[in-house]
Amino acid sequence: MFTGLIEAKGRVIEIEKRGVWRLSVASELPELEVGSSIAVNGACLTVVFSRKGLFSVEVVKETLERSNIALLRIGDEVNLERPLRIGDRIEGHFVLGHVDCMGKILSVVPEGGSRRVWIAVPEEYSIYIVPKGSIAVDGVSLTIASIERNAFSVVLIPHTLERTNLRSRGVGDLVNLEFDVLGKYVHRMLRREDKEGITLDLLKRYGFI
Repeated sequence: MFTGLIEAKGRVIEIEKRGVWRLSVASELPELEVGSSIAVNGACLTVVFSRKGLFSVEVVKETLERSNIALLRIGDEVNLERPLRIGDRIEGHFVLGHVDCMGKILSVVPEGGSRRVWIAVPEEYSIYIVPKGSIAVDGVSLTIASIERNAFSVVLIPHTLERTNLRSRGVGDLVNLEFDVLGKYVHRMLRREDKEGITLDLLKRYGFI
C-alpha cells in the first residue's frame, strides 16, 4: 500500500530484457531490503538487489503490458515511493501500486507557476474518472480538476513539478494511471446490483446514507 506522495526520483542505469525484465535504478533512498516492495512510476515491484544508492527490481509481463515501464530508457527519471508502514501518517490517498492502464498526455498549459495537464484514457476506463476524485499519475497522488468525455485534467503545483518526473512529461507521452480503489469497489458493487437498480435500500445497505 502506498500514498502517492513521491519520496525521491531515481535514474534508470541498466535494463536487462530477458523473460522477466530486470531494472536497475540509482537513487538517494536509504538502502532497501531485498524482497521488499517499491513503487516505480506507480507500479509496485519487488527489490531483488540493493546497496547504497542503487537497487534492482524485476518486472513481469503483465506489468510491462499495462505500464510505461517497458518504455523506459537508460537515463530516464522515475518516481519512487516505499510502501506504508504501521504507524506512518497517511496523506495523499490509498494507492495499491497496480497500474490500471496508461493515459496519453493531450496538452500541457502553464498556469502561473503551475501546469494544467490534460490526459486521455481508454474509453473503457472513463467510468472511473470522478470530478474532484483522486488518481495516481506515474505514482503521484493528484486530484482530478475537470473532465471532458474520456479525458481529464490535473493541476501540477510547483512542489509536484520539483519533486517528481512530471516536470519532464510532454504532449504525446504515456503515463501510468491507477484509479481510486474506493471508486472501483463502489463501481463493482453497483454492477452486482444492476438488475435491482440504485434504490434507497441499496444505498443504505452499503452505508452511503
